[in-house]
Amino acid sequence: MAELPSPRLAADTSLRFGVNYTPAHEWMHSWLALDLDRVRRDFSSIAELGLDHVRIFPLWPILQPNRALIRAEAIADVRAVVDIAAELGLDTSVDAIQGHLSSFDFLPSWLSSWHTRNMFTDPEVLEAEVRLVQALGAALADAPNFMGLTLGNEVNQFADRPHPTPMPTTIVEAEKWLTVLLNAAVSAAPNATHVHSEYDAVWYLDGHPFTPPQASRLGRMTTIHSWIFNGTAQKYGGRSVAADRHAEYLIELSRAFATNHRRPIWLQEVGAPSNCLTEAETHGFLEATVRSVASTQNLWGVTWWCSHDVSRSLVDFPELEYTLGLFDNAGRVKPAGRVFGELARELSGARPEVPARPTAIVIPVDEHDIPIQRAALSPGGAVFEAWLGAIRSGLNPSFVLSSQARDAAVLADRGISDVIDAGDDPRFVGRYSAVNTVTG
Repeated sequence: MAELPSPRLAADTSLRFGVNYTPAHEWMHSWLALDLDRVRRDFSSIAELGLDHVRIFPLWPILQPNRALIRAEAIADVRAVVDIAAELGLDTSVDAIQGHLSSFDFLPSWLSSWHTRNMFTDPEVLEAEVRLVQALGAALADAPNFMGLTLGNEVNQFADRPHPTPMPTTIVEAEKWLTVLLNAAVSAAPNATHVHSEYDAVWYLDGHPFTPPQASRLGRMTTIHSWIFNGTAQKYGGRSVAADRHAEYLIELSRAFATNHRRPIWLQEVGAPSNCLTEAETHGFLEATVRSVASTQNLWGVTWWCSHDVSRSLVDFPELEYTLGLFDNAGRVKPAGRVFGELARELSGARPEVPARPTAIVIPVDEHDIPIQRAALSPGGAVFEAWLGAIRSGLNPSFVLSSQARDAAVLADRGISDVIDAGDDPRFVGRYSAVNTVTG
């Protein structure tokens, strides 16, 4: 897929700071009967905090309640929200196949129970998904603040354990799914920045059908979703070096798998979960995370999860979801919001100078550039431990694939002069056990 130029992707532009939009009133269920005045109030608060973009999540069953029906009214609602954001100076990224949010699945009825189908491999389902992506892209293509589509929020969780009813998918099928839908997005809105997103099984879970090369090569940017409840905080502590720099770690991992080492990287989702951090620790973690990722090359921006706390009038959410917002449910900015706003104002001017990373840790990969053992990359794995050891030695390490570790041209292009073999520690040969917001 050809990468088209976009002014919003320029590496020499300012760092971008935004928020994943969780409506203060009725959370994502507000899409059922959209109140644009409430959206405007929420967006006004976000803009006043000094942020410059939002990512929004229209729900798939509302947009496409029948495989043959894409509701014009629902598409118009999405455009209305994008236009309100423009009024307030906010760019907008729109998720398309939505999908999964905060432990809840939002699948249309034509994919479940009596109508069970595989969202990744069924030809008729893929055709329907293409139509939805194209409808959204066409409706938004001329909006001057439209950043682009994300195919969906962490939809890779549907493809494998620990999902209770996974839709089995192979690596080849997952790549076809991504490619077909990204091409559909480009055909509908060719000048926008279309991407896809996965939770960290893509990096850490052996046998998972969504892979690091897909994450780092398909779409116009690499998106990173970084959460420390994946075993990082449990093993090292919520305010450990490992936790504070986990997002940086994933960014550097992704760079190793990219064929274009100047490819923009978007920290699209990161938050401070209360099941790993005390309230007193949250602000320090937030600042440490943002400052650490700002030290990476080609970072497009940081989009915090999330804008507003989930209301406690809504039940059955994992406890941490009620406290992740930069604003409380009444729309008042929280201390964490003030910290994030201050960092945005400080760092969104001239780009900070990023340190050189002449030392790279080798990631053993197969002939398809898939890690031989993804668990070695996960918290506690040999590669992860080598990275921590390098940091404790005063280095700012990057990573290189074993297929490139002796390629002088690649190493020179990336400014790498020293490589470290992580070794093959037998303690870390087990499969990564994902810890999500429900089970963890």
